[in-house]
Order: sequence, then structure tokens, then C-alpha cells
Amino acid sequence: MNFEIHYLIYALAGYLVGSVSTAIITCKLMGLKDPRSVGSNNPGATNVLRHGGKKAAIITLIGDMLKGLIPVIVVSLIEPAATAIAVTGLGAFLGHVFPVYYGFKGGKGVATYYGVLLGYSWIAGTAALVIWLLTALVSRLSSLSALVSALSAPVILWYLSHSPELTIILSLMTALLFWRHRSNVRNMIDGKEHKIGVKKPSE
Repeated sequence: MNFEIHYLIYALAGYLVGSVSTAIITCKLMGLKDPRSVGSNNPGATNVLRHGGKKAAIITLIGDMLKGLIPVIVVSLIEPAATAIAVTGLGAFLGHVFPVYYGFKGGKGVATYYGVLLGYSWIAGTAALVIWLLTALVSRLSSLSALVSALSAPVILWYLSHSPELTIILSLMTALLFWRHRSNVRNMIDGKEHKIGVKKPSE
């Protein structure tokens, strides 16, 4: 992977965009509770859905995907080198997970991950989303669907692009995504993971 100093600029730009929390801004504008203070305390679409409703969740989901997708597309138009595109996506993803504007405490990164992947390859991104949907229909577990989909994504991306830069960076993002979902993995093992469409007794 060839690396030049201007790639740091692309990565930083992606990081600053990714650091903007769609969930926090959406909830504030809609007069909802801060997603960091309710439920799982995670500023992401799933937690917003449970405590703020479908409209706020859809806005959050789209916003989180776009902040991964847009920086990758913009940089690909400026400099179509694989390394430039790869590090921009990584920056956006890290921004969502460790946002500089919010004390480096962000979401788990699923929607932004898909946004970045769609920017890398819209076919790979679409395939990963289909895998998420199929897994969700069978398991009704959002976290399991994300992990199964993310596990397959680098393989799909490599098959389509044969780009070591894109595949290596996406693999690093996948590893971080699994680390961010470690509590969900424990809950799934214990049979305590919240299912899609099923309200908790306290809700």
C-alpha cells in the first residue's frame, strides 16, 4: 500500500465528517431524549428507533450512511487511487466510532460501515445489505445480521475489486465492528439479545 502525506488529509477530512453524530443532532432537533442517555446509550439508528420512533431512526440511518458514503465518493472524484479512497473511508468510520466532537464516544458504526462499503463498491455494498436483510429475517437480531454481513463483506469486496488496499482497510473496519459488538455477542450467547420488533418489558 503506497502512502503519501496527502492521504492523511483525506483520512482527516473523512474523520471530521464521520464525527458528526446524526443521532444526537436528529434527536435534539426533534425534541427527543439524547440517545446517549437512554436504552443502550448508543448514538445509533437502532437505539433511536427504540426510544425515538421510526422517523428519527430513518433520518439517523440515512445520515450515518451518507457520512461514510459522501467522503469516499468526493475523494474518488479528486483522486481515484485505491489508497486515497480506502483511508478516507477508514477515517469516516473511525469518526463515527470515536467522534472528536463528542469526547471520542460514538456509535458502533454499522450504518457508516455500509456507507463506506457502498462508496468502495456499490455492488459489494448492496450484496452486504442483502445479507444483512436475509439474516435479520431469519434471526430477528440486528447485531447478528450486522456481524454476519460484515464478515462476508471483505470477501465480496476482494472478489469484485481485487484491491488489496480496499480489502485490507475494510477488514480492519470489520475487526473494529466486531470489537464494538462484543457486548452484543455475549448477550446472544446468553440468549438476552434484543430482537427486532419485540419490545422489552420496560418499554
